[in-house]
Amino acid sequence: MSEETSVAARGLTLVFTGNGKGKTTAALGMALRAWGQGMKVLILQFIKGSWKCGELIAAEKLGPNFVIRQMGEGFIRCSNDKGLDGHRAAAQNALEEAKKAMREGAADMVVLDEINCAVHYGLVDVEDVLDIIRSKPPGLHLVLTGRNVANEVVGSADLVTEMREVKHPFAVGIPAQKGIEF
Repeated sequence: MSEETSVAARGLTLVFTGNGKGKTTAALGMALRAWGQGMKVLILQFIKGSWKCGELIAAEKLGPNFVIRQMGEGFIRCSNDKGLDGHRAAAQNALEEAKKAMREGAADMVVLDEINCAVHYGLVDVEDVLDIIRSKPPGLHLVLTGRNVANEVVGSADLVTEMREVKHPFAVGIPAQKGIEF
């Protein structure tokens, strides 16, 4: 087996976390790179809901080997348990979709966008995420994004990058910008 083949056969678990901007953007860049190498990419968005983000428009043009599914109910505006029922059901559905895709070998790279937030808000149990990491096929690259990553997930990952906010336009009242935030 050549070195290139043995490297390609080792799928990694990567985490992008932190309070700074760029977690999903980093995952999308990695996904685009994988797609460019002929890999099938599946991105499941655990929180994002009905916004027509730029990445969705781009994914439609990239074809069937680059799929993004918004599976969430949108950004979480409350932290009380009562207001999270719809979010919890959507996150559980996304979790099942991830397991199914991994089981069926539907992609070479699976991105679980905002799954760390889903764990933080109690929408998904950290043990379920650890089970996904442990059960991933050896050649699959698994990317997890979102703030507040659980320590157990950090311990199970091959790479963890923390984005740290230094300065953000929201702080001075500049709203979300097309092509930057969505």
